[in-house]
Amino acid sequence: MEITRPFDLLNQALGKQVLIQLKGNRKIRGTLQAFDQHMNLVLDNAEALEGDQPAEKIGSLILRGDNVIYISP
Repeated sequence: MEITRPFDLLNQALGKQVLIQLKGNRKIRGTLQAFDQHMNLVLDNAEALEGDQPAEKIGSLILRGDNVIYISP
């Protein structure tokens, strides 16, 4: 599948683990379940990271798109 738009990449990442960088230098890792045009994200099995190591298990989580700096599949 050719990627021509950012949402194409997110569609390919559905059901897979992603790394999210948030404002305030916070990182969250989890399984991407859904997203919308505002980049609001729904994650399952989410965990907060300190450095690259898990720091806190969160579970299911909705992230507001305006807090997202980047998403890495």
